[in-house]
Amino acid sequence: MTTLDYVKVILEKVSFDAKLFEKELRKAIKTLLTEEIKELRTWCSDQFGKMYYQVIEKCFNRIRRKKLTVT
Repeated sequence: MTTLDYVKVILEKVSFDAKLFEKELRKAIKTLLTEEIKELRTWCSDQFGKMYYQVIEKCFNRIRRKKLTVT
């Protein structure tokens, strides 16, 4: 099982709680590689986009802002 697969399992298990989902999503983003993060974003949008659209956007938009300020 890859780290990405493991993250997906965790997110599915915590999807009952928005705060817990956001916490785990942030942790996942910190640990994954760039390509895996792109795949995770697509997967999250497909799986949880209706339920957690704002959380998903907030977490992934943070990455963009951090990368913009670093370069």
